Amino acid sequence: MALGEALSVFGDRWALLVVREAALGVRRFTELQQTTGAPRTVLSDRLRRLVAAGVLEQREYVLPGARPRQEYVLTDAGRDLLPVLAAFSDWAARHLADDRPADVTYRHAGCGGHVGAHLVCDCGAEITHGDRLVASVLREGTP
Repeated sequence: MALGEALSVFGDRWALLVVREAALGVRRFTELQQTTGAPRTVLSDRLRRLVAAGVLEQREYVLPGARPRQEYVLTDAGRDLLPVLAAFSDWAARHLADDRPADVTYRHAGCGGHVGAHLVCDCGAEITHGDRLVASVLREGTP
């Protein structure tokens, strides 16, 4: 498993927007379509892919007098993407800043403080821009 495989699931704007909206409590197809602006066919495909990847799960609901329908809820794997969303949001605020406010700001419910993503080593040290990172790369055919 690698970044390339993750990008096959999340490599377009619609997939991460769906995850963001699900994290904000938007669960039903029509609501997801309204909040993301995704065309119906595109949204259907992304929902199918996100369910297949284990990011979302479907739950049935029934409105009085209507047929059963599906809503979409984040799984633990989907909730693990929240730091990724926060990192994208922080990056956009720093590098794509214009006069428009951010459409979503992540805040801690306990104190209201900004929640962002940071790289932290297993030793507890926070990694900064000046720190050198070493990557271990596993290539096909190497032990």
